[in-house]
Amino acid sequence: MIAFITRKLLYGLLVLAGVVVVVFFLFQGLGDPARLVLGQSGDSATIQNIKKELALDQPKWKQFVLYVNDISPIAIHSSEEIEQKKLKGIFIGGTTKFCLKVPYLRRSYQTKKDVTEVLMEALPGTIILALAAMSIATFLGILLGVVAAVKQNTWIDTSSILASVLGISAPSFFMGILIAYILGFVLSNYTGLHMTGSLFDVDAFEGKQLHLENLLLPAITLGIRPLAIIAQLTRSAMLDVLHQDYIRTAYAKGLSKKTVILKHALRNALNPVVTAITGWFAELLAGAFFVEYIFGWRGIGKITVDALAKLDFPVVMGSVLITAAFLSSSIFFRTYCIHGLIPELN
Repeated sequence: MIAFITRKLLYGLLVLAGVVVVVFFLFQGLGDPARLVLGQSGDSATIQNIKKELALDQPKWKQFVLYVNDISPIAIHSSEEIEQKKLKGIFIGGTTKFCLKVPYLRRSYQTKKDVTEVLMEALPGTIILALAAMSIATFLGILLGVVAAVKQNTWIDTSSILASVLGISAPSFFMGILIAYILGFVLSNYTGLHMTGSLFDVDAFEGKQLHLENLLLPAITLGIRPLAIIAQLTRSAMLDVLHQDYIRTAYAKGLSKKTVILKHALRNALNPVVTAITGWFAELLAGAFFVEYIFGWRGIGKITVDALAKLDFPVVMGSVLITAAFLSSSIFFRTYCIHGLIPELN
């Protein structure tokens, strides 16, 4: 067990290290960061000062080392850097300190705010969206899977399988555009829903207002793919369980079909489904980019796309790193569950 956990942790760290390398050399080589900070009005002397402040006057390899030192939770910084960058953590030493700190993702070119602060402001919106999508997918997926298994080889079962295949195959951005156009535009007068909108809207007269209806369309769009997979998993698991001896014994004892399905079959069939659900949540956090942008939902995805349009590379780089961390944790946790290392899930 310890060897397995260690191997998976090392694999996750290698993936993150590869992402760091790609992100740095991809975005650090595009354009002139000093010019992006100042715009077109900056004079040459100011540009040189900015380059010195961002270490852009150093060789690429040294810039990369400094970047890794910034984003690493274990690093070495001078007292001046700690004060200038407002680092948070535990610092040991004199002028040069050993640090156990919150990763420093640098500052936005556009707003001059700390990238961590920018992303943390948007993260709750993404988490709420992912939770809503996962709730819809779990409830409807299990319901459809159970019905399809109980009604095996009927038109209900066939329709469920067809819908699941379509749900797995359809890209989220395509489904997002389709759902936004039909339910949020064409049928808006009947549904009362709109194509775009965030959880909170700020009104000049009424202040901050909660709009839960804006959550529905992006949550449905984001939940379509996990819904289809959960339905397929539930159906397959239910069919396996319904052919077990203890199910026939339960029927022989005179228990009703409803009791057998809900109290005996479904309870045992949910084990692989629960494993899939726990792994899917982190992937939904990472997969909400285009869905958030299509529906104008304020989350990490929309913030990242907006930053990319404005060439605000530190925000984009920080977002990619956080997304990679979510995906790595998702892969690790799912593998952890599948191998039976969490007894309560198996």
